[in-house]
Amino acid sequence: MLKLHFAPNSRASRSLWLLEELGLEYELNRMDFHPKDLKSDEHRVRHPLGRIPVLEDGEVSIYESGAIAEYILERHKNGGLKPGSDDPRFAEYLQWFHYCEGMVMPPVNTIVVHTVLLPPERQDENVRGQAERLLAKAWAPVEAAMDGRDYLIGDFSAADTMLGHAGIMSKRLGIITDEAFPSLSAYADRLMTRPACARAFSA
Repeated sequence: MLKLHFAPNSRASRSLWLLEELGLEYELNRMDFHPKDLKSDEHRVRHPLGRIPVLEDGEVSIYESGAIAEYILERHKNGGLKPGSDDPRFAEYLQWFHYCEGMVMPPVNTIVVHTVLLPPERQDENVRGQAERLLAKAWAPVEAAMDGRDYLIGDFSAADTMLGHAGIMSKRLGIITDEAFPSLSAYADRLMTRPACARAFSA
């Protein structure tokens, strides 16, 4: 059985969401997002940097949320959520699937560091402000692409579990708003009405 090493309020929610959308059986090792769990000797055997998620599948152990998603889709797809390479939407699917880590998550990480992780005396408003501006710019082309669509490529796909997760987080951070990004704001709300998404975020 698949086993997911997971901590809430992290990228691991993407992996859990995908497992839930596909209806796959799995075991969940819920960890605290704290060094006592993530930096433990036990977990460093799974991930040398003490990060999550980590997926175990028999003798296979793999980390990085995007790699985990691609692995699950190829080995345990159970109905898809990924267009075939001959599908006209395939290139756009790949683009949005990878856009989240390439363009969106770097400024998200900076914002979280300077609002949540660092103590107040070490937080830098200038650094946070620059990251917020970069994040807004990164979301602009996605807002344009989402006009008239329910999901990134029209139908729901694994790209939505990747970039959509970042969209939900960006809305919680106050970057995606009804006024600035109406299509993305509605999209984030729409995703949270999916039972699998709600289960992943509440785990």
